Amino acid sequence: MPACERAKRVFCVWVLRHFCVWVLRHLSYVLNTRIESRHACPLRAWRACQDARVAPTTSAAESLWLDTAPPGGHRPMDGDLEVDVAVLGGGIAGVTTALLLKQDGARVAVIEAHEVGSGATGCTTAKVSALQSTILSTILGRNGEEAAAVYAEASLAAVEKVAELAAQEAIDCDLERRPAFTYAAERGELPAIEDELEAAHKAGLDVEPANPDLPYEVAGAIRLDDQLQFHPVRYVRGLARSVDGDGSFVFEGTRALGVHRGGPWRVRTTRGTIAAQQVVVATHYPMLDRGLYFARLKAERSYCIAARVRAPLPRGMSISAGSPTRSVRSHRDLLIVGGEGHSTGGGEATPERFDRLEAFAREHWGAEAITHRWSAQDPVPWDHMPVIGRYDPTSSRLWVASGFMKWGLTSATFGAMILADAIGGRDNGWAARFDPNRLSLRSAHEVAQLGAKFSFDFVTDRVRPADAGSAAEVPPGEARVVRDGLGKTGVYRDEEGTLHAVSLRCTHLACLLRWNGAERSWDCPCHGSRFDVDGEVLEGPAVNALERRPI
Repeated sequence: MPACERAKRVFCVWVLRHFCVWVLRHLSYVLNTRIESRHACPLRAWRACQDARVAPTTSAAESLWLDTAPPGGHRPMDGDLEVDVAVLGGGIAGVTTALLLKQDGARVAVIEAHEVGSGATGCTTAKVSALQSTILSTILGRNGEEAAAVYAEASLAAVEKVAELAAQEAIDCDLERRPAFTYAAERGELPAIEDELEAAHKAGLDVEPANPDLPYEVAGAIRLDDQLQFHPVRYVRGLARSVDGDGSFVFEGTRALGVHRGGPWRVRTTRGTIAAQQVVVATHYPMLDRGLYFARLKAERSYCIAARVRAPLPRGMSISAGSPTRSVRSHRDLLIVGGEGHSTGGGEATPERFDRLEAFAREHWGAEAITHRWSAQDPVPWDHMPVIGRYDPTSSRLWVASGFMKWGLTSATFGAMILADAIGGRDNGWAARFDPNRLSLRSAHEVAQLGAKFSFDFVTDRVRPADAGSAAEVPPGEARVVRDGLGKTGVYRDEEGTLHAVSLRCTHLACLLRWNGAERSWDCPCHGSRFDVDGEVLEGPAVNALERRPI
């Protein structure tokens, strides 16, 4: 088939799919307004609850990084404000962008719903590296050599930028230069190692075969020296302290609810309105419906533990090439093990995920005590390249950074560098490759699959039978989906016997939520929004709480 005909077909599929998504979305609101109007959750509920408790972390238990960092210490926004740039999201993407813009002379306001660094930034393994498991060979296979070279160059630059900013701002964040390894846990994973070595060389990285310092045999490994490990929450809160002041602001406990186009853009929050000439959406998963990101990003979740061990701690940062993933590093006197990734909201989030990581640490390092357990999720783009740039083709002053594929401490940093250059009017040689509005023939089938998954989850969860006939059937420490007239209610009974009941209709695009047994939350299978047992937002793109239901 000629290239022009293939392009026409891809374009037609793109348009048809997004039209179907639009129809489903609006049909859902019609149906749910009729069925659930008595449970409506209007904006005034947010304004009435401005001083309510901050929602808990995204982790099942306290993250090591959140547990060992000083408080954010930034006040909530108090009334309306005008600045040059509003940055939505207080993670590494948003705060790094804000600091670089402030250094350019801009007046910046960062808005964070909870505490700076309390989202994905505070729930990672905390590696900053250009060698990222088998990412480069994946990018090369899907997007070509030039894309892999750009990604590698930007990642190396991000490693150096983190080191530069930590030194420049005198941030005490346990930053250390360490080698990064990707290893084959068994012989069947060797081809993946060989492919990654070849891709790394084509991309210009000085990667070589090596032996990681692990207490078990591996079939093979590759190494990249002089990468970084650090304490991510101490780092990002150190950056935030440098942003705050001299006409710029960092606000915690302030959730962005919407962005409205105008002379200055207007960002509506739970604490007032910000007028800004430019707006950066760095909310991990893009919170605004425009741009159709919900049809182009897939949320995936993974898990971490920290343990005290008897065996010597590794010096390097290692990650396996196959599945199940095992990511290993040390922090002071603790071993950190990550892995067990899966799609968000698919019913796979169970306590056994943590159990398997703990068993791995005990088997190979003689773990004596598990000190922390946590998890995070990340959006994976349709073509495995982050989305950094203009939010949609019609927006010249609305920007986004997302799709970091579980390597956000690296790619969020180079994303901030790209956005700072774009807003500052400077050319950036990496920007075109990460343009959020790109479309290629190679990735058309992935886009179609993501759209099909959304449609499938949207419909099947509505016809799936409920788990229980009434709340009385819900055991302590567990949750069930209970039929409620024509709708469904999510009911959780805590260990003391108290029932917590919420609407299961996600406040983002109306998919029905599923129970996450590993973290005791209600998760959206479509776009990754997460809510606690009382309906408060744990993770976006949703910004409105679930309606609580009477029992």
